[in-house]
Amino acid sequence: MFQTDVVLSPEMTEIERQEAIREAYNKDRSQMTLMLAHQLRIPEVDILRALEGDTSRELDFSRWEEIIRGFEALGDVTVIVSNGATTIESFGQFGGFSNKDGFLNVRSKSLDMHIRSWELASVFAFRKPSHLDKHESLSIQFFDRRGSAAFKVFLNFGGKDPAPELMRTYEELIANFKKN
Repeated sequence: MFQTDVVLSPEMTEIERQEAIREAYNKDRSQMTLMLAHQLRIPEVDILRALEGDTSRELDFSRWEEIIRGFEALGDVTVIVSNGATTIESFGQFGGFSNKDGFLNVRSKSLDMHIRSWELASVFAFRKPSHLDKHESLSIQFFDRRGSAAFKVFLNFGGKDPAPELMRTYEELIANFKKN
């Protein structure tokens, strides 16, 4: 398993801290940010924030529901949800949306999600080489109030680099939902 020799010290300035996080990430850009966050003992969202402008773009969180509803037009995607003990990967299409008691429900033939909106806090577009095969992966990642990944939506998931059409779709998502 990847090990990092980067140590984040409380005495670091914010700029030094972000540089150290980028250094640890750049040692193997295909590594899972979940694992790097665990090794650095920081919330995963801190890694994406440190990579802002490189491989990460923070999106306008106030439009979180609109972003999620927009996934329906993408067709089949891979959704990854992790907690402290388990990670699950699901392949399917968003749709069948409803709102009830603060939940945004996704109920299609292939996905069944119940998103607790009050727990969400930020959203990023993130591209990086896949840890599986080094092909570039494109994702939109939602984080909770603690900085942990709530869920990640991958437009592609290994096997081959994204087609030019998918790259245009991804760039349009970023342009439409960029944080001001």
